[in-house]
Amino acid sequence: MPPTVVAVIPARGGSKGVPAKNLAAVGGVPLVARAVRECRAARLVTDVVVSTDDAGIAAAARGAGALVVRRPGDIAGDTATSEAAVLHAMDAYEAEQRTTVDAVLLVQCTSPFLVREDIDSVAAAVVEGGADSALTVAPFHGFVWRDAEAAEPADAADRTATGGHGVNHDKSFRPRRQDRPQDLLETGAAYAMDAAGFRAGGHRFFGRTELVRTDPARVLEIDDPHELARARALAPLLDAPRPGALPTRDDIDAVVLDFDGTQTDDRVLIDADGREVVAVHRGDGLGVAALRGDGLKLLILSTETNPVVAARARKLRVPVLHGIDRKDLALKQWCEEAGIDPARVLYVGNDVNDLPCFDLVGWPVAVASAHDVVRGAARAVTATPGGSGAIREIAGWLLGPSL
Repeated sequence: MPPTVVAVIPARGGSKGVPAKNLAAVGGVPLVARAVRECRAARLVTDVVVSTDDAGIAAAARGAGALVVRRPGDIAGDTATSEAAVLHAMDAYEAEQRTTVDAVLLVQCTSPFLVREDIDSVAAAVVEGGADSALTVAPFHGFVWRDAEAAEPADAADRTATGGHGVNHDKSFRPRRQDRPQDLLETGAAYAMDAAGFRAGGHRFFGRTELVRTDPARVLEIDDPHELARARALAPLLDAPRPGALPTRDDIDAVVLDFDGTQTDDRVLIDADGREVVAVHRGDGLGVAALRGDGLKLLILSTETNPVVAARARKLRVPVLHGIDRKDLALKQWCEEAGIDPARVLYVGNDVNDLPCFDLVGWPVAVASAHDVVRGAARAVTATPGGSGAIREIAGWLLGPSL
């Protein structure tokens, strides 16, 4: 009988550095849902449990396919340890499932680029390799320094003279990188423990600890708004396409299109009389016609007041709302009046004023030329820039590559 391997994702609601951090979207998916997705895809994981004190996180976790354990208040505060949350979740899981856990994983959803292969590797180190505990690490080549107040070198006078202390090196001798022993940085992303040993020790490191090397390019822990912004910018590069990464016709009931920068290349030509002219792509027109012909509801939604938006909508035979200050409110009202579930809406945008709409719909999509933050918040990104056939590309996702 295969071992029972339970992945526990601690995700409390009370984050100070980034409010509602565990629900923040990276690549269009909340952090907690990203972690659940990768754990569920891992070969050795039996079940995924999210430990939380927050109703919104619980709903997102269940929606992603996790079991949820309500974390008591006494282990949900700022000083609570991850170990306490994992032990509580493991006890609750065993009581509910009437089974014994053989190995338990601690997976941090604040590491957005953790992948299923790393989760399987730490699990395998314990359940197949005989290790007592395991963790993800990445190669590290930096020289580490410590401030003089925190440093305690043997020679106090030297501390006063230098103002700093080398931690992993002798400051008087700087060997070349290839001559130094390889340091490994704990990524904070994934840990695996033999369940019985973890219960006995109460700590994630005990016995023989296996170091599982991972790609340093994927090492990022989100603790402040700058790291969240960096993760969103990196998501289009690091979120490798996987089966099911793009929407299909079965996922979508409506397509809502921004105009400038999405159906155009974001440039405007102005003639001597001040009239504005934009360029559109004929292929996008074919894509819109195919989507309309397949029965999808369509809408063009834009803050732009220029009559060219309405003119293009008439040409495409698509309803339009333009000159809109709050696109998210307009989109929400349109969905309510049309009886459309926002979760089944694909919204295409390119700039930061599209982000509120991204938060409303199930399929936020950015064109390739979109702002970095917008691409990072999208669930899918086209290979084609705005105004160059991106809408036709999306039509191909939904209706087939022969379009």
